[in-house]
Amino acid sequence: MALWIFLLLLGLQSRGRTVNRMMRETRLRAQSVRPFHVAGRSLLLLAALGALAPLGSAAVINRQTFDHSYPLAPGGSFVLENVNGSVQVEGWDRDEVEVEAVKTADADGQDLERVKIDVNSRPGQVSVRTCYPKGEGVEVAVEYHVHVPYRVLLSGVGTVNGSVLVRGVNGGGDLRSVNGNVEVINSVGRFSARTTNGDLRLELRQVLDGAPMNLETVNGSVVLGLPGDAKANLKVLSMNGEFYSELPVTSISDDAAPRAFRGKLGTGGGEISVRTVNGGVRLVLERPSI
Repeated sequence: MALWIFLLLLGLQSRGRTVNRMMRETRLRAQSVRPFHVAGRSLLLLAALGALAPLGSAAVINRQTFDHSYPLAPGGSFVLENVNGSVQVEGWDRDEVEVEAVKTADADGQDLERVKIDVNSRPGQVSVRTCYPKGEGVEVAVEYHVHVPYRVLLSGVGTVNGSVLVRGVNGGGDLRSVNGNVEVINSVGRFSARTTNGDLRLELRQVLDGAPMNLETVNGSVVLGLPGDAKANLKVLSMNGEFYSELPVTSISDDAAPRAFRGKLGTGGGEISVRTVNGGVRLVLERPSI
């Protein structure tokens, strides 16, 4: 009996050592595996950062700014010709023109250097032109934000693909786009505006006498805001739209063609011609916002 008890105790002690050894081996394996898991996560993080790095550098490479100023006395002339991108012109109280432009490229950052901004500054006039290489497909857009003296003549400000906005100018000018809206806000003078695919919106605090104002669009509407004491001869042609006026207009023609109207604002004055094919025409009282 004593011998049997001794053998039983010996077996239990041996089994305990075996269990302890297995537990130590399990802990060692777990400790050896943990560094590999940490290292794996680190490698994945580095790989992700490496993949994002080219994207960040591309965003910097594909953007280029232009910021220069040129002297221009009040009453001078300003010209800007753009192709792809919007144009914004604002009046200020300095005798100079500030041209801020941002060039952006969708794919090839080297295209930025191939598109030039040409400025010709001489007494009485500043002209700006966006120059693209001839015969080459360059996908670069140029957005302009320009400050000009309050009293200025915008002899020709336009773009092909983009909008044109003029704010706070006293003078007049010729504004145009092909695919985009044309707007004149909080200004004085006589402005002509043309676009093909877009709306025209002019809010004038005062209309001066002078050459005819021509407002024309094909696919878009026209909103013309004038003060209550405005004087003008009005010609309106809206092929597929309605004509509406908040200002009193006196008709001066009994044989006008369908969709055409001729009338006078006040006692009459300089001619304002409004034409659209697919859109309406609204003549409204000039307000801070209309």
